[in-house]
Amino acid sequence: MASIFTKIVNGEIPCYKVAETEDFLAFLDVNPNAKGHTLCIPKKEIDKIFDLDEVTYNGLMSFSRKVAIAIEKTIDCKRVGMSVIGLEVPHVHVHLIPLNSMEDVRFTSKVSLSKKEFEATAKAIHSNL
Repeated sequence: MASIFTKIVNGEIPCYKVAETEDFLAFLDVNPNAKGHTLCIPKKEIDKIFDLDEVTYNGLMSFSRKVAIAIEKTIDCKRVGMSVIGLEVPHVHVHLIPLNSMEDVRFTSKVSLSKKEFEATAKAIHSNL
């Protein structure tokens, strides 16, 4: 069965798209730790990051770097943190989280955004790519 991220890639589930290439997709996390929290994924469904072939792994890191730089230009933060955990969805995903404190990366407190705020944030990050 396809993961929720594969369904997003296939257009079966909508997302707040930030960036896309032939092989990768970046979209806002709908349950974000902070405004601008973005997920970067390979379009090919693979469960674990170290199961990616070297070209795809390096491509995902390069794609994530570009998105992180755009996030930092868009969102007021001290830095953009990166985390790869992957237990909740069996599809490789890189969390890019705008950080102002260590609490922002703990996945214990979340922020609420309206649909309009998600759309504006995705558009703003995209414009800084």
